[in-house]
Amino acid sequence: MSAALSARRPWPARLGDFLRDHQRAIRRMQWLVVAVYAVLLLAPVFLPLPDRSASMFNNLTVLAQFAFWGVWWPFVLLSMPLMGRTWCGVFCPEGALTEWASRHGRGGAIPRWMRWGGWPFVAFALTTIYGQLISVYQYPLAVALILGGSTLGAMAVGWLYGREKRVWCRYLCPVNGVFNLLAKLSPWQFQVDGQAWRQAERRTQSINCAPLLPLRTMQGAGDCHMCGRCSDYRGAISLRLRSPERDILQDSAGGGWQTLLITLGLMGLAVGAFLWSASPWFVALKQAAATWLVERDIIWPLLDTAPWFLLTHYPEVNDSFSWLDGAVILAFIGGACVVCGGAVLAGLAAADRVLPRVPGAGRAWEGVNKLALGLIPLAGAGVFLGLTATTLTLLQHEGVDTAWATAVRLAMLALALAWSLRLCWRLAARRTPLAGRRWAAMACVVLGLLPFLDAWLLFFLRW
Repeated sequence: MSAALSARRPWPARLGDFLRDHQRAIRRMQWLVVAVYAVLLLAPVFLPLPDRSASMFNNLTVLAQFAFWGVWWPFVLLSMPLMGRTWCGVFCPEGALTEWASRHGRGGAIPRWMRWGGWPFVAFALTTIYGQLISVYQYPLAVALILGGSTLGAMAVGWLYGREKRVWCRYLCPVNGVFNLLAKLSPWQFQVDGQAWRQAERRTQSINCAPLLPLRTMQGAGDCHMCGRCSDYRGAISLRLRSPERDILQDSAGGGWQTLLITLGLMGLAVGAFLWSASPWFVALKQAAATWLVERDIIWPLLDTAPWFLLTHYPEVNDSFSWLDGAVILAFIGGACVVCGGAVLAGLAAADRVLPRVPGAGRAWEGVNKLALGLIPLAGAGVFLGLTATTLTLLQHEGVDTAWATAVRLAMLALALAWSLRLCWRLAARRTPLAGRRWAAMACVVLGLLPFLDAWLLFFLRW
C-alpha cells in the first residue's frame, strides 16, 4: 500500500499497520522479556529463602515474587479486556519461545487429542489447585516448577508440532481459556472485510498466523493474539474499534467448556483457591478433622512428610503442610467450586428454562452457554481481585498504606456486577420481548450469584 493510501486509513488501522511493519522490533522486545523472565524465574531458586525483613528493594526473591504475582499476572489479566490479547502476541515469553522452537522443530502434525475442547478448563483447574498445594505465590521452587514447567512444555510442543506456529498457546496453555474469555470484552479487533477479501488480487504473499486462526473467516477477539502480522492482508483485514459487548451479544453461543470455565472455574474453583488461606471456616474444618483423627489414633495424616513438589515443605522457615492440610485445601476448593460455581450454573440453567428456547438451538444447553458469556466481566473481576490480594500483601510488607483498597475492591466488584447484569438482560431481551419473563430470568441469575458475591464480601469486609 502506498504511503498516501496508508495515511487515509483510520488511525486504528494505522496502528495495526505499525505493528505489522515493526515485527523485528517486537521480536527483539520479546527476547528481552524472555531474558528478564528467565532471571526472575531461575535466580531465586539458588538463593536462600528471604527472612521477614527482606524487601523487594534488597532481595531478588521478594522482587521476583512481586513481579510475578503482584504485577505480572493480575495486570496481564486486566490488559485482556482493555487491549485484547496484545500480551500474547507482543510480550509473552512462552509465546515467543514456543514459536521459536516450532521454527526449528520437526514440524509434526497436531494430534487429535490436543484439539480436545476441554483442555482450557482442565489445565486451568489443575494448575490452580496444584499451585495452592505447593504455595506458588510464596516460594521460588514452586514458581520454577509451575511457570518453568509450563515454559518447557510450550517449547517441547513447539518443537514437536507445527511449523512457526504457537500450538501450545492455541490448545494447551493453562490460561488460554481465561485470556480468550476476557479478550471478548476488548474494544479492539482485527476485522475481516469479506467483499474486499474476494476482490483481492490472486497473487498475495502468505501470512504466518502463529495462533492458527483461519484469517478469511476470523471472527471475534477471543483467539486473536493482536500481533498485527495480518494487518491490511489482501486489503481486507484491519484493526478497528468496536463495542466491548459485541462478542457477547453476537449470535453465536459459547461452548459448554467455556461455560464450565466461567462458572465452576473462575466463579467457583478460583474463589476457593483465593479464599481458603483467609477463611476461618478452613481453620475450623481442619481442627475438626484433626480432632477426629487423634481420637481414633490415626496420626500419619498430621505429619508434614510430603516433599515440596507435592505439598508445601519448607521447615527452615516453619512452613510445611501436613497431609491433612493438603486434603482440607482440596476439600475447601472443591466445596467452593460446588457452592459458588454450582450455584451460578444452576441460576443460569433456571434462567434458561424461564426464557423461550434459543431460535434454531440444536443443543439443550446452548441457551445456558450463551447466558454464561454475560458473566465474563464479573468472573474476570473476581480473579483479578483475588490476584491483587497478593499485590496488597506485598505492598503492606513494604510499608505502603492500603487503607484505600477495600473501597476500590467493592467498587470494582459492583461495576463488574452491573456490567454482567446488563449483558444478561440484553441477552434475555434477544429471546423474549416480555418484560416479565426477562425479570424472572434475571432473578434466577441473581440468586445464583449470591454465594459468589457473599464469598467476596466476607473476604473484603470480615476475613
